[in-house]
Amino acid sequence: MSGHTDNSITIEAPLDLVWDITNDIENWPALFSEYASLEVLSREGDSTTFRLTMHPDDNGKVWSWVSERTVDRAGLTVRAHRVETGPFDHMDIRWEYEDTPAGVRMRWVQDFAMKPEAPVDDAWMTDNINRNSRTQMALIRDRIEQVARDRRSAPVLPA
Repeated sequence: MSGHTDNSITIEAPLDLVWDITNDIENWPALFSEYASLEVLSREGDSTTFRLTMHPDDNGKVWSWVSERTVDRAGLTVRAHRVETGPFDHMDIRWEYEDTPAGVRMRWVQDFAMKPEAPVDDAWMTDNINRNSRTQMALIRDRIEQVARDRRSAPVLPA
């Protein structure tokens, strides 16, 4: 068996702003509430390999892993996969962006499978990822929409 999640949210902000903020991975610890730190390990073209570390879970365990992420600005997509898979057999993630009249629709699709010895199964992880994705997407939407509001209300200074 394997897990699959598909979550999306619409962000009322310009596409360039949504793209820039969500793909500025060095600032993910300030954008996502779950990440404690991010360390870029290497960059090659449009691909970045990085270590992501979460805040301790309810049991005090700190989860950390290495992922590789490739952006396609022209195609408005990002593909990522875990290099260090931890409890996952594999984890593949696709982000898609679509400019709509209501705002930018940001979609996260995750395909994965848990290892047989993992502490949870695919069904548990699917529920967990769905719940957490909705929480993080709402937080990201709110933060980006606030930046967009702040930029619209900023005074224009003479040149």
